[in-house]
Amino acid sequence: MNIKEIILGIAVLVLTIFVTTYGVNMIFSEPRYESICSPALWEVEVLNETACFEMGGKWIAQNIECIKAPCPQGYCDKEFSCRSSYDLQFERYHMNVFLLSVPLGILLILIGAYFLSLESISVGIMAGGVGTVLRGVGSYWRYSEDWIRFLISLAGLLILVYFGYKFKEKLGPNWKNKKDRVRGKRKRKL
Repeated sequence: MNIKEIILGIAVLVLTIFVTTYGVNMIFSEPRYESICSPALWEVEVLNETACFEMGGKWIAQNIECIKAPCPQGYCDKEFSCRSSYDLQFERYHMNVFLLSVPLGILLILIGAYFLSLESISVGIMAGGVGTVLRGVGSYWRYSEDWIRFLISLAGLLILVYFGYKFKEKLGPNWKNKKDRVRGKRKRKL
């Protein structure tokens, strides 16, 4: 590959990741904290456990010596319920990104490996597929347990090894010799 083809491949890589990222974001929108936990929660003053519970908060008890009255023996975490709801929606969003991005990335890798003949475009699409898989896995990684991480990693490795051998079969038994002949022609030109 010459420098122009390398730059074209890198451009295809970057744009492939942009297209898949914004495409997934069009399907699944990231939850916004402000839409779940209203800033109006901070406008209400809560001085006791009952009022805190009624507004969806969690009372945090403290043992404070009073200097002047009234002296509440704790404080209200006003955003407790809405923050829990937001965290759950945020985790669900990342799971959806994972479930869409990983198969999409694998599909891009396969398209680049099997269906595109121009090497710089093929490599760029394949690398963009790898980036898409990494984005999908990375978005849900912190929410999953070790055994799930292991299975995801193992499945990805097995899929790539399988299709790597399939790709080699597609090129035929002389694929290495073809490469050597091309290299020999380039050396003779120099």
